[in-house]
Amino acid sequence: MKTLNIIGVGKVGKVLAKNFLRQQQFAIQQVLNRSMASASTAVAWLGAGRAVDAIAQLQPADVTMLTVSDDQITSVCQQLADAGLLKDGSVIFHCSGAKASTELQAARMAGATVASVHPVRSFANVDLLAEQFVGTICSLEGDEAALAVLVPALQAIGAETVIIQAENKLLYHAGSVFASNYLVTLMEVALRTYQAAGIPAEVAQKMAAPLARQTLENVFALGTQAALTGPIARGDMQTVVLQQSRLSEWDQQAGDLYRVFTQPTVDLAAARISDSHSEK
Repeated sequence: MKTLNIIGVGKVGKVLAKNFLRQQQFAIQQVLNRSMASASTAVAWLGAGRAVDAIAQLQPADVTMLTVSDDQITSVCQQLADAGLLKDGSVIFHCSGAKASTELQAARMAGATVASVHPVRSFANVDLLAEQFVGTICSLEGDEAALAVLVPALQAIGAETVIIQAENKLLYHAGSVFASNYLVTLMEVALRTYQAAGIPAEVAQKMAAPLARQTLENVFALGTQAALTGPIARGDMQTVVLQQSRLSEWDQQAGDLYRVFTQPTVDLAAARISDSHSEK
């Protein structure tokens, strides 16, 4: 079984490592965090590995997983290479959604093969996701030799793997940001708007929840065009203009957000009409 070192064990690192361990894909060798206390806590949670708090304490491993912050990937990789921890035949990968495997050039220069792995899931609840990882889509890109090791390991823990190109990482990750992060921001604006209209916060939650849940269900069951409802879908642009104006009076950011969404929604409604005509 190949050995695995983990650098910067946070939520993503914990979930992947726990599942790799459970399915006996890698033997966890060492866990490096910024402090010994943090590394020891991660080792205790995983139930495997040895905690260290300095690169000098690491021993070479067959596979190294970097789950450090994006701005630390290149420098940590360089430090590992300088310490002689990355050699011919070893694999190193990071788990950034936005950064490509090109961030690991120092490892390539040392003879290792490189990749990036990004699980497309929300990691808000680590304990839950660690137990419900099966079915998670993981995007990968990098060297063929690295992918030959990582793809089977990920599939063994129940992931669905998708190979992408390094030059498309930023666009790919932006899609995830729209589908997750900005969706949260949009719901925050929706809830604040209800409250600005005099709706108590707890009632606003009850009003927004079924709308949001049913809309998302419709998107994935029917497609975006069929799921679109509301004034723009009905062609009621007078209401749209009045709402945008009133929102801007109350909160300029909310008004600007409403305005930015208007034209893409008009285009989506128009595409639905065009497609329905072409089907006749």
